Amino acid sequence: MDLQQKKNLSFIIIGLIFLLSGIEYAVILPTIWKYLQILEAPPYFLGLGLSAFSFSSLLSGPVFGLWSDRSRTTKSIILFSNVFEVVGNIMYFVGFSKWLLLSSRLVAGIGAGAGSSIFGYLTTNTVPAERARVFAAVMACRQAGLLIGPAFNIFLRLCDFSLGPFVVDKYTSPGLFMCALWLLLELLVFLLYWDLPPPESAELHTLVQRLHDEEEEAEEEPLLMSPEDPMDTYGTVNTDESNAQPETPPSPPTPPLTPPDPFQNFSMSNVFISPEFLREEVVVLLTAQFITLFNQTALETMVTPLTQRYFGFGELGNSVMYSLCGVEVILGFFFVRWLSRVVADRAVLAVGLVTCSVACVWCIVFLANPRGGFSVELLEFVVGVFLQLLGLPFVAVSQVSLFSKVTAEKTQGFSQGVRRSVGGLATILGPLWAGGLTANLYVMLGMMLVLLTLVTVMMAISYERLVEPPVVQQAEIQSSE
Repeated sequence: MDLQQKKNLSFIIIGLIFLLSGIEYAVILPTIWKYLQILEAPPYFLGLGLSAFSFSSLLSGPVFGLWSDRSRTTKSIILFSNVFEVVGNIMYFVGFSKWLLLSSRLVAGIGAGAGSSIFGYLTTNTVPAERARVFAAVMACRQAGLLIGPAFNIFLRLCDFSLGPFVVDKYTSPGLFMCALWLLLELLVFLLYWDLPPPESAELHTLVQRLHDEEEEAEEEPLLMSPEDPMDTYGTVNTDESNAQPETPPSPPTPPLTPPDPFQNFSMSNVFISPEFLREEVVVLLTAQFITLFNQTALETMVTPLTQRYFGFGELGNSVMYSLCGVEVILGFFFVRWLSRVVADRAVLAVGLVTCSVACVWCIVFLANPRGGFSVELLEFVVGVFLQLLGLPFVAVSQVSLFSKVTAEKTQGFSQGVRRSVGGLATILGPLWAGGLTANLYVMLGMMLVLLTLVTVMMAISYERLVEPPVVQQAEIQSSE
């Protein structure tokens, strides 16, 4: 199997990882509230259960990123992190108490932290020109999981049997089902995933080529000697000749061909105050990551009560709505994948932020206090949701791609871990903000519009810096580190 085939198979496995993460979210979310009610959990446990996954992922992401940067491997990290997914879903299946259920989401969230290592792997094994397309495809895989996940609930809700002392029903079966899928993925990673060497840097390639040329010259030198040369035997020493010829100074030791350890001067005291994360363009992209996910999760929290209040949607209506939303988002990711071939990442980001801002204004005007009857209100709702989802792929793909280009490539695992931790914090705060303001949409949507305006202004001011640094500048940054 050649290198390209190994790369393609490894990328397919990465797509499957994100597909399963979307499926897990989709099969557990619809039933977790009823499951907690059966276990006599108070209402606030729903928020705790949903936030626990993001919280542990927020903490584990940078740790897995550091591990991948230090070891330059991701296969062992994925295999290790999948163990947490398996154990967490087993705990969810057992579910003897509300505390065990809460702990199951914490444990499973640790496994999700490996995403930082995966994004670092994708960064080091793709060229900048194709990076946005690869990221778009990976994100589309998760959206596909969110789309097909509810379909699995069709047969999971029919489960009604026992495995020894454990009951398998529509509430416990999602944990058992996801445990089986993560175990299957563990086998596929072991067989079909490879830690491919990143492309050699131009500097290292030049050094290797120079040393190779010197070795060839040294091998050819005895063959070019004239017949009059007094040295006529190989391996003998002529004392007179050695005295006559000037002594050649010893050559300096060959420099090591391995790159320097990026953690040579590492200390936890300066991890989050590193100049890398205080640069203007990095701050803009981290802000975009936070605000995008904050608004997305806030809207997800708001939509279900809104459809129930104004349109009388039940479980079926909401399932159809989420399926249509998933189709739009997947198509959006593939459109951005195509668009990134001809349009710069910063232009895609600008289009996405403007679209999200327009959508937020639309929601404030037409959805905060809807009027006009059922058909008009439903049309206004559909347009608002369509615009919100239309801007999401533009912002999500462009900011991830840009972030991988403006941060150091040799520490991409940790950098992506910081980025995902910022996103994890947003997914915790977004539902908390929206959950208490479903009856006051002007305040909730107004804050979202303020945040979007803020990041749009920041992006406009820093627009010239939202590009990949020149190769010379990258070399200077890496040498200074």
